[in-house]
Amino acid sequence: MTTFDIKMPKLGESITEGTIVAWSVKVGDAVKEDDILFEVTTAKVNAEIPSPVEGTVLKILFSEGDTVSVGTVVMVMQIEGESTGEQDTSSDTSSAAIETAPVETKEEKWYSPVVLRLANEANIPMDELDKIQGSGYLGRLSKKDIQRYITQKKDGVTAPAVTVAKKPEPVVEDRVQPQVVSSNEDQIVEMDAVRRIIADHMVLSKKTSPHVTTFVEVDVTKLVEWRKRNKDSFLKHEGISLTYMPAIVEAATKALIAYPQVNASVEGYRMILKKHINIGIAVALDDGNLVVPVVHDADKLSISGLAHTMDSLAANARANKLKIDDIQGGTFTITNFGTFKNIAGTPIINQPQVAILGIGYIVKKPAVLETADGDVIAIRHKMILSLSYDHRIVNGALGGKFLLHIAEYLENWDSK
Repeated sequence: MTTFDIKMPKLGESITEGTIVAWSVKVGDAVKEDDILFEVTTAKVNAEIPSPVEGTVLKILFSEGDTVSVGTVVMVMQIEGESTGEQDTSSDTSSAAIETAPVETKEEKWYSPVVLRLANEANIPMDELDKIQGSGYLGRLSKKDIQRYITQKKDGVTAPAVTVAKKPEPVVEDRVQPQVVSSNEDQIVEMDAVRRIIADHMVLSKKTSPHVTTFVEVDVTKLVEWRKRNKDSFLKHEGISLTYMPAIVEAATKALIAYPQVNASVEGYRMILKKHINIGIAVALDDGNLVVPVVHDADKLSISGLAHTMDSLAANARANKLKIDDIQGGTFTITNFGTFKNIAGTPIINQPQVAILGIGYIVKKPAVLETADGDVIAIRHKMILSLSYDHRIVNGALGGKFLLHIAEYLENWDSK
């Protein structure tokens, strides 16, 4: 019989494993292409995994609650094909055939089963597939991309190729882990799957990027007054509360436009300046973990548009209803320490981005103001912004100018 392996998919950047929440099928079930097979949760998102093929469930290899590494076979499907009496996991046994399961190439490229099947049917070898420009997350090849490429190839149109540079291995100094001594009175709590993934991601970020953090104190009195004047009418007309975050996101987008090197990633000795400005907003969940949904093309949204988008993403995050697209493609991240009345913090960069903005709690402070009649002391609303950045491509001057740009934009909010 002909079989097809279903593997644990890679659902996001730096995701190495997923936990099976629930199976939607059982052994013997007939499945059509795109039918939901199972639900998986990671540090970033819950996702329903559709079937890339039509067939019958032959084997289910893991139980609900199991945590499985990316690329591991989780179930086996029996698909259409002549029975030979032996198991055959490929529709073509020739050396030029493309595997009909998700794989990582030497350059860490990942292809979905649908893409691989279409490429195999069109007799596109792997080395040719690797050169096709993808439009998906991190340049990933989508079903539409391969279909378009096949059509163009039949019509004699040469599609642009992409050169894939092998990512250099990070230089990590081996260190002996400190010994932890516990007593019988101590409570030992195992990290859940999400917390383990977050822990690994944070360690990776610190090992990858030389972190530097810069601070600036911002007088946001005009912003506070603007919100007081508009919050009631905004709630009445928009149906959601007006917070400070839409204004802060708008200020960040203006700074990213002015300093595009901060809206970037690093690959070896190359700087990849991102075309789109996609702002990730860290959201604290009830279980103590964090998720970072992304506001795509944030620079193209109004204050109202930003408010509605962030409100919807935060609600879906807390209800565990984020889609894969909601957490992918971020180019810059903002985390709000002020939610917990913390005045400042030194956030860790969300790889492979090169900077993250920390928002502190707004407090009233006495401040010296310059007036036509001389200096006076007044009560002002102050907030500390912190910017952690990757010193490989963002130096102190650039980081300082970028942060100042945000500060000045917020201090002059009445001019909007």
